[in-house]
Amino acid sequence: MISFTVMAITFGVVFLAELPDKTALAGLMLGTHYRASYVFAGVAAAFAVHVTLAIAAGSVLTLLPHRLVQAVVGLLFLAGALMLLMKKDDGDEEHIKAPADQSFWKVSGAGFMLILVAEFGDLTQIMTANLAARYDSPVSVGIGAVLALWAVAAIGIVGGRTLIRYVPLRLITRVAAGLMLGLAGLSLVEAVAG
Repeated sequence: MISFTVMAITFGVVFLAELPDKTALAGLMLGTHYRASYVFAGVAAAFAVHVTLAIAAGSVLTLLPHRLVQAVVGLLFLAGALMLLMKKDDGDEEHIKAPADQSFWKVSGAGFMLILVAEFGDLTQIMTANLAARYDSPVSVGIGAVLALWAVAAIGIVGGRTLIRYVPLRLITRVAAGLMLGLAGLSLVEAVAG
């Protein structure tokens, strides 16, 4: 059964956490040099792979005792919030090796490989696994996470420069950290009260 509430929570948390990530900047850079639809196809496929792996990891966590899972999930959300709050903006953009030609397979392949490597074990992948463990609705978490990552990729590829002009990156990061702190608190309360 699909829960729209779980989908919305997952979408919000993952979207806000991914916006200030360097992969959004990498998508922006690829999108300025190549056809946006080709870049998006590769990036979207890579994010789908990452979410599938995260959901599988989160589903394994649900086999453990509920109180233990909630405590671990709460601590991981807390660690994620602290990582976001302590993250320094080093302004260092990833260097992407441009494909030699503009064909669909070359451009989408470059986008796929970039995201596949850059996002492995990333905060949003860990958060998705945590959300899958927290809520007993892996399909809802998966849909919410994929849609959030695709939305950030689309924003990065098509309109990232404009968004950053109007919404400070620091504000986006702090809102994401605040949401993660709230989820950490809920999970830890459930672990103690459970």
